[in-house]
Amino acid sequence: MLTKAVLSVAEITRILDAARAEAEQNKWAVTIVVADDGGHPLGMLRLDGCAPIGAYIATEKARTAALGRRESKVYEDMVNGGRSAFLSAPHAVSLEGGVPVIVDGQVIGAVGVSGVKADQDAQVAKAGANVLAA
Repeated sequence: MLTKAVLSVAEITRILDAARAEAEQNKWAVTIVVADDGGHPLGMLRLDGCAPIGAYIATEKARTAALGRRESKVYEDMVNGGRSAFLSAPHAVSLEGGVPVIVDGQVIGAVGVSGVKADQDAQVAKAGANVLAA
């Protein structure tokens, strides 16, 4: 039988706090979503000034990173590289800003961020996802 770590409320809070600090330090109005390894949202924070659609997009970025076990940017790069058929893949958003949370080599969840430029979304998501490794 295999065992794996799972995200608890304590870890979800740490992830949201680290991502929020990164966003606020840069004055970026974003939505941050933490999902479990099945892509189900566990926590969300929409900062003041972020458009409501950010909540939907951040959730989908987190879901994509969790289910795919890789950054959502990988899928964006595939589409931008000419693999447009990937746009029809179910449960996958081809937008940068979804980052898996990895503990002991296992993906146990993901962080999705939406609200600013793609690389900035990813920067905030990585700040959250990497807090457990520190």
